[in-house]
Amino acid sequence: MTPDTGTALQLRSLIRKDGTLELSLAEVPAPTPGPDEVVVRIEASPINPSDLGLLFGPADMSTAKASGTAERPVVTASVPERLMRLVAGRLDQSMPVGNEGAGVVVGAGSEPPAQALLGKTVAILGGAMYAHYRVIKAKQCLVLPAGTTPAEGASCFVNPLTVLGMVETMRREGHTALVHTAAASNLGQMLQKLCLAEGIALVNVVRTREQEAILRGLGATHVCNSSEPTFMDDLTNALAATGATLAFDAIGGGKTASQILTSMEAAAMRTAKEYSRYGSSVHKQVYIYGGLDSGPTELTRNYGTAWGLGGWLLTPFLQKIGFEAAQKLRERVAAEIKTTFASSYSSEVSLAEALSLAAIAEYGKRATGRKYLINPSKGRARS
Repeated sequence: MTPDTGTALQLRSLIRKDGTLELSLAEVPAPTPGPDEVVVRIEASPINPSDLGLLFGPADMSTAKASGTAERPVVTASVPERLMRLVAGRLDQSMPVGNEGAGVVVGAGSEPPAQALLGKTVAILGGAMYAHYRVIKAKQCLVLPAGTTPAEGASCFVNPLTVLGMVETMRREGHTALVHTAAASNLGQMLQKLCLAEGIALVNVVRTREQEAILRGLGATHVCNSSEPTFMDDLTNALAATGATLAFDAIGGGKTASQILTSMEAAAMRTAKEYSRYGSSVHKQVYIYGGLDSGPTELTRNYGTAWGLGGWLLTPFLQKIGFEAAQKLRERVAAEIKTTFASSYSSEVSLAEALSLAAIAEYGKRATGRKYLINPSKGRARS
């Protein structure tokens, strides 16, 4: 909030009908809280894969061009014509970006729960976090433990709650072990630590030896490298050892989901007492929750008939379990934010720096060890 103008900046993504993506910093009115609301000065907000989906859409970022000024940059890129149908619902709409973040409550409405948060460091979820300020209901704030910085609490929601949601889904659906792909990510490392703490067998799927080393350094027992010629045998052996019949796939496109189902069937048949031309009676389930590969999901149906492939998203899961159960998960995250659910970042950037072509080229890779943190308050006078 700038005292002279009463305005603030917010990062926006716009896809025009002519197929142009435009990223910019929009000047918006400084927020005013309602009676049950607070104003949070955002000091940390991660760039998650889910954020990139809204930020870039289906644009070809290799065509990105920069204009504007250092303080108010503008980035444009082209959306391939064949992909415009995917964004028909958002054309010519300037959309705020950023799922989650953390900061300090600097304004509050008149109601006691809102007033009680003044000066507190809180984490929040609700979109539009790549901004100087965010107004939000007081009850939606997660107060961070004393001594926790906004950077430490910035990723309190998407990754940690997804990890807890995976484990809860496993239990609710009657499975006893898990498979996870792209497993060396920040989220994957959290899942490995959680499974170790709770005695849950976890099969990690990675694509490089460096990623394998990261997970083994955390204590992982089962790590399967998809780039190795023995991958399918390794995966089947790990599934046989753990009994895992539920997988969460962050890749989405390609053959990964089908390979997991194939290996689950092979592992199940090892213990089958008699032959069935329909395959094993053990139900095998893969949930796709990410889209690191935007290509088609390829299925080679050699895993019998007792299997399922579906989508899984955090928000519908939280709605399904209800507010009280979801709040318990949030409170656990806050309690373990420096241990089980700790996140690390390769770079911290301001709003303007996040729109530099160099930064976009890095965080746009979605690569392990390249997670960016936006600090909208970086370089600004506190107010």
